[in-house]
Amino acid sequence: MANILLTIDVEDWFQVENFKPWIPFSSWPSRELRVEKNTHRILDLFSSLSEQRTTDNGQNKKLRATFFVLGWLAERLPALVREIHDRGHEVASHGYNHNLCNELSHEDLKQDLTKSKKLLEDITGEPVLGYRAPNFSISDDTLKIIQDCGYLYDSSYNSFAMHARYGKLNLPGNASNCYPIGVAPNLRESAKSADQCTSFYELPISNLKFKIRNSKFIFPWGGGGYFRLIPFPFFIAGVNAILKKSNGYVFYMHPWEIDPDQPRVNDASASYKFRHYINLRSTRQKLLKLIEKLQQHRFTSCKQYIKEINI
Repeated sequence: MANILLTIDVEDWFQVENFKPWIPFSSWPSRELRVEKNTHRILDLFSSLSEQRTTDNGQNKKLRATFFVLGWLAERLPALVREIHDRGHEVASHGYNHNLCNELSHEDLKQDLTKSKKLLEDITGEPVLGYRAPNFSISDDTLKIIQDCGYLYDSSYNSFAMHARYGKLNLPGNASNCYPIGVAPNLRESAKSADQCTSFYELPISNLKFKIRNSKFIFPWGGGGYFRLIPFPFFIAGVNAILKKSNGYVFYMHPWEIDPDQPRVNDASASYKFRHYINLRSTRQKLLKLIEKLQQHRFTSCKQYIKEINI
């Protein structure tokens, strides 16, 4: 039985990086908030599937996920953050204003990381241990800052090299395979207990890795637009291939990806519109199907996964 880490980047339709040239930050307060309704739809889906998941002896196997919440939204929708927490899922940070890490100074990044962390902790009453950078804009320097700001883990590394905004990390050998057992380089310390773990972890997005002759190829297989675009039979076959080589799979998506009725950004380029709107109408059902096909595995949060590998 493998560990499936479902992760949700809680941001709204107008906050995506591809639309920034047409939707300035100053206009955000006037935009229609749709993230609360869409996140509730995901939460309800997870709850309904949890009720169906029982072990052979009749015990319930709860489906747990991690929600990386944007601070700008948490400030306006604290009840949504509490609802995520109260339903047993992990609340983690997606930063505050969805600024790319590599476009911020070190001091501004520290402020973003600490501000979003404290805000979410004040709402939930519990420590926030995880962070995911907007658009996976990570680097080795950024990773050290994230640790210095009090986080236990980062889940921002996407090894697919053909996306210009994705960052790069020099991970050790046991993490370079893009499976969720990464320890950040030069940051590991001894841990006294699972609850007081002082190690720092990188949980990379799961991708498919092939070697043909002497050449290595990596295909994006962790979710998002790739999940919406790739036909389901191929996608689940790729996930199963990943699980044959690893004890875990990290999947990500956004609440707006199950919202076909969201406002259209008509001025955006044809390429960005295609990438954003492709197959929105079928994504919720596809997510349901993915979970059902993986029902023999364990769905856990990033925080719980890390605690258990420290036992």
